[in-house]
Amino acid sequence: MKRMRDIPDRDRPREKLATRGPQALTDTELIALLLGGGTKGRDVREIAGGVERYLEKAGGSPSYGDLLTIEGIGPAKACEIMACFELGRRYLGDDGVSGCRIACPEDVLPLVAEWRDRKQEYFLCITLSGAGEVIKRRTVTVGTLNQSLVHPREVFAEAITDRAASVILIHNHPSGTLSPSTQDLDVTRQLVEAGSILGIRVLDHIIVTKKGYVSLKELGEI
Repeated sequence: MKRMRDIPDRDRPREKLATRGPQALTDTELIALLLGGGTKGRDVREIAGGVERYLEKAGGSPSYGDLLTIEGIGPAKACEIMACFELGRRYLGDDGVSGCRIACPEDVLPLVAEWRDRKQEYFLCITLSGAGEVIKRRTVTVGTLNQSLVHPREVFAEAITDRAASVILIHNHPSGTLSPSTQDLDVTRQLVEAGSILGIRVLDHIIVTKKGYVSLKELGEI
């Protein structure tokens, strides 16, 4: 792979975008343009190639922790990449889940497939209309290897904005075990109580892993 400085000016990402538009750039070139420059001993095109390979493997949904494992990507660049993806999600159209109808826990699984085998614990919230249709799916918190701390205000702030009638909570267990922990049960009770006060019902709290799921509602915990 040629180093950026060995490429003629007219064929560099910034110049190509200015003269031919962003559609003329490859994925690697778009990422290189976002990164701006390389690091000592590692050209920006090499780093961009590493990011592209990661995004292909991750299904296009980057994780801050995973980005930091790519050689040449530090905290600042990881944040910039994630910010670009989030802006794109917010401004460039449907997130692929809005309007879906949820009737049972199995209906939730396709909406959270990409989180089921993450190495960190993610706590997600799906807001629903009075008709049981999805309004939004959001990541509330990202935890460590085995825990994700969540507070009611983080869960219900966006639900209130959405004017949601109810929510479904989901989090993954990187360990692969489907058994709810004491913390899982305590957090669920706290969120059910908070939702009751706000008039936003917690319909279920689903724990997912790569191999399966468990519904706390079906277990009688909600």
